Amino acid sequence: MITVKDLTKRFGSLKAVNQVSFEVNEGEIFGLVGPDGAGKTTLMRIICSLLNPEEGEVRIFGLTARERDKSKESETSNFGYMPQRFSLYGDLTVMENLLFFGSMYKLRKEVIIQRSDEILELTSLMEFKNRFADKLSGGMKQKLALTCALVTRPNLLILDEPTYGVDPEFRKEFWKILYNLNKGGMTIVVSTPYMDEAELCTRVAFMNEGRFTALDTPVGLRKNFPYQVWELVSDSREPELFGEVDGVYDSSLYGDKYRLIIDAKTDAKTVIEKKLKEKGLTSLRMQKTSPSMEDVFVMLVGGEG
Repeated sequence: MITVKDLTKRFGSLKAVNQVSFEVNEGEIFGLVGPDGAGKTTLMRIICSLLNPEEGEVRIFGLTARERDKSKESETSNFGYMPQRFSLYGDLTVMENLLFFGSMYKLRKEVIIQRSDEILELTSLMEFKNRFADKLSGGMKQKLALTCALVTRPNLLILDEPTYGVDPEFRKEFWKILYNLNKGGMTIVVSTPYMDEAELCTRVAFMNEGRFTALDTPVGLRKNFPYQVWELVSDSREPELFGEVDGVYDSSLYGDKYRLIIDAKTDAKTVIEKKLKEKGLTSLRMQKTSPSMEDVFVMLVGGEG
């Protein structure tokens, strides 16, 4: 569906995308994860032909951007794109935005109206079709942006952090919509800062400083995690308790629970108990546990440093 080969994009001396290669298969939900400034948005904009790379090539449905421009299918658009920031017209109603967006793809008015009604039902926006976009909540604006991206009935949907900054309940609702679209045969590429959303993808690529640092299924990423993960409940609430302990690469305190990422060769239990004894503390509960996507993310963006 998408083939990216040796892609590089520079902004001055900065390589925002640095020799990136990957493929997205038909029917996948392909997730792109990374810290701010990793190059995710730049990569997505290149895929959508909104930016030109200095090096490399992107093919969608086997065609380059130039070849798609010459193709008759480009008139109806085979993919939809939802940018990171809401970019529709606040002084137009929901329906007026859809009519305007659909007309840009040379769709007939009656076709736009028919499709819009179907998608507005899917996204639970039907009762707001006559409301001005500026009067919508943040989550509803994101739904409107998604609806506009779907009006062409694309085979491929590209979403740049579509749930950023909205409440958890909306995120769940939004992902239910994505799953329904995917079950209907749509291929989805989505970037997200949320690890629980990364878990929902077919495959996940971690991006940092313009490069992919890992690419696998969520199960594969956790299975191949090369560190131990331990959880500890103690009578301490000191956040930096394990900050300088040899072999402990990362430690976090959540309420009364520490989560530790430890070198695979370290005798973790002995190291933990030694540190607690030095501080005159006791362990109320201690156990080795499975790594999460959050653990994977922490280490891939430089947890050992």
